[in-house]
Amino acid sequence: MLNDTKPTAAVLERGRHVTDAELARKADWIRLKTIELVAQAGLGHYSSTFSCAEIVATLYYHVLRLDPGAPAWADRDRFLLGKGHVATGLWPVLADLGYYPQDWLGQFGQVGSPLNDHPNMKLAPGVDFSSGSLGHNLSVGAGMAMAGRIARRDYRAFVLTGDGELQEGQVWEAAMAASHYKLGNLVAIIDANGFSGSGPTSEAMNIEPLGARFAAFGWLVKEINGHDIPTLRATFASLPDPVTGKQPVAIIARTHKGHGLEMFEKQPQAWHLGLLTDEQRTDAVAEITARMELAE
Repeated sequence: MLNDTKPTAAVLERGRHVTDAELARKADWIRLKTIELVAQAGLGHYSSTFSCAEIVATLYYHVLRLDPGAPAWADRDRFLLGKGHVATGLWPVLADLGYYPQDWLGQFGQVGSPLNDHPNMKLAPGVDFSSGSLGHNLSVGAGMAMAGRIARRDYRAFVLTGDGELQEGQVWEAAMAASHYKLGNLVAIIDANGFSGSGPTSEAMNIEPLGARFAAFGWLVKEINGHDIPTLRATFASLPDPVTGKQPVAIIARTHKGHGLEMFEKQPQAWHLGLLTDEQRTDAVAEITARMELAE
């Protein structure tokens, strides 16, 4: 992925101006687009996408240094979607930023489409690594961070994982390597919503206390409310320098699966997969839209 591709004149710089209210609206817009795409394709993941909507909105509209016109620009920040099943919420963002035409969204989930239920780096511009079988992306992110150090580039590698994904052994091998190699340009964001596809993470394989575990592996740990946008902004603003920092950062974002829609919040596991009926979809869109209008 490291190459000498040149940036265009439209680089999206780190820390670009956006208000908290605008980011909140973007998060709800991601939820609305997720509902739309799932209805269109007949597949996708609702509640796990909803839990990280504020995280994705804050990263892509405020934090990451990107160049949609040159997706392989060598100095861009990397973003790896470990919990790849929430790509439904990422595709509208990449289209909105100009990585590909808006009409690509109409192909979501179709055979031969570049936009599917999991991201494919060989098909979709803006995807730094593929996902399918979970647990790989922190290892790859560590490799990208190390490559940046070797090449003396100042990008960061961000990896968004689910807490269920942390049950994979490879994640902890990557955690051990990242601290050993002092990769202060690596940021793991754990969408800690308490559930995996099969149920509560505590029942499948307990991973708590997350903060103590990452700290024991030598990481700098920041435990936050993953839905609170001012806290997200402040946390990302306080990251170590990507060139001189010596500790990888684990942001444990405590979230609620299905956040932002009452029916999902009440039954988060039931809406990991599934399809809304026409009536449910109308009600869901109305609830989210009303909140967005109230915030104007």
